[in-house]
Amino acid sequence: MTPMIYADNAATTKLDKDAFEAMRPYLLDQYSNASQPYSFARQAKQAIREARAQIASCINAEPEEIYFTSGGTESDNWAIKGSLSYGDHRAVITSEFEHHAILRACAKIETFGYPVAYLHPNKDGFITSDILAGTITDQTKLVSIMMVNNEIGTIQPIQELCAVAHRHGALFHTDAVQAIGHIPVDVKTLGVDMMSCSAHKFNGPKGIGFLFVKKGTKLSPYADGGAQEFGLRAGTENVASIVGMSVALQNNIVHLADSQSRILSLEQVLIGKLNAAGISYRRNGEEPRIPGNLNLSFPHADGEAILHCLDLMGIMVSTGSACDSKNTQISHVLYAINADEEYAKGTIRISLGKDNTLDEAEKIAEALIKILLPKR
Repeated sequence: MTPMIYADNAATTKLDKDAFEAMRPYLLDQYSNASQPYSFARQAKQAIREARAQIASCINAEPEEIYFTSGGTESDNWAIKGSLSYGDHRAVITSEFEHHAILRACAKIETFGYPVAYLHPNKDGFITSDILAGTITDQTKLVSIMMVNNEIGTIQPIQELCAVAHRHGALFHTDAVQAIGHIPVDVKTLGVDMMSCSAHKFNGPKGIGFLFVKKGTKLSPYADGGAQEFGLRAGTENVASIVGMSVALQNNIVHLADSQSRILSLEQVLIGKLNAAGISYRRNGEEPRIPGNLNLSFPHADGEAILHCLDLMGIMVSTGSACDSKNTQISHVLYAINADEEYAKGTIRISLGKDNTLDEAEKIAEALIKILLPKR
């Protein structure tokens, strides 16, 4: 069988081996409910305390500002819905190319009478401070702009956007699911009030994440019940996954500079081979971009067809288009940046990670050349 080449790291990542080993005791032996008062629960309780502190140190936060959740979707929903209050129908601002966890949470609050404004990014894939300044008012309650776009990889100017929001008395939330563990993140430097993160995007386990909430930020409880997560998110703690998340994040942060450099070199090799073969394409989203995210559009091609051809060759990527039974539609991200339709329908996203190799980068390029170069 042809060895699989996994190049869809923006969708999920391989579990870090150290994280898995750290999780094992809390799955097999130290299985206590951390909320119980007896001695058997002490190790689980201590593990959560240490994991919270370690995660906080990775983003320059305080331990009590870290709230464990089931992942990015829950964190996003909590930030959007929990920051609003009954009778205070001030506006929310987000962008047109956010993750659906944000877009659908905003659509839901609109049904309850909260006005939402959707900012249009520029053609390079950014929400600039000028774009935000043109819409925000003193009646804005919350601004939510993602740190790194999950499809095109553009890194948004969060510090500048946050400053604009705060000048108008608004809270600022960022979905940092694609950023944490891949680029340096310092919540104090950025100035954000809330930030969503998901472990499986940085080699942690699935089904666990966290929401950073700056001390003093008012947030309604996400789930009522027990007193877990400082009384704001009830439910028995997922100790093993919390521990695994903290170890995976720490490992990614420690090796961040080396990983970035190596992934960028793989990216350059892949692009270099496409260029040398004369393949026509457009790369969506300008610099700064997250390392390893290649959102490529090929003219007069079908992204779904390319994806399936690569799949048959043992190469896993994703597509920038959502397919239904009748036609291929341009993704909302490409639509938001006004991508040309003749290119946009032929879009795939290759997302390289720290486990990818030079040989794999070359084979991905060679497979694309084989698929796209006209037969002679």
